[in-house]
Amino acid sequence: MSMNKEKLRYLGINLILFAILYLSVTFNKEYIRPVYGSAPFLGVLTGSFSNFMAAFIISLFPLAPLLGKKTEINKGRKIFYSIAFLVFLLLTLEEIMPFTGANKVYDVYDIIASGIGALLAIIIFEIIIRKKRKASAT
Repeated sequence: MSMNKEKLRYLGINLILFAILYLSVTFNKEYIRPVYGSAPFLGVLTGSFSNFMAAFIISLFPLAPLLGKKTEINKGRKIFYSIAFLVFLLLTLEEIMPFTGANKVYDVYDIIASGIGALLAIIIFEIIIRKKRKASAT
């Protein structure tokens, strides 16, 4: 596959991920949160959903290029973990000291949701790596 087609494929995958992020956060904000936002447990989940999805989806952005370029596993792992941590750190800083205007109220549950989202992305990365190792071993 030529380099331009490869870059377009990675861009396409990341655009799909971004669309999933945008649509899920918008659907939550417009339809789910207004109905369940005042419920004690569900209110926390619907309120922190956007942080979870942002950390999860944005952390997955480097997945396709890392796997497509057949990056050495340990190097790919360092890159992926670093990006997931950076995403978590930026979302946490945004929660503590808003700098984009997206956040208006400090909420510790948003920080927890961001951590869970980044951690889930790492777990998915590890699952994919293990499956690739098994497939290449056979």
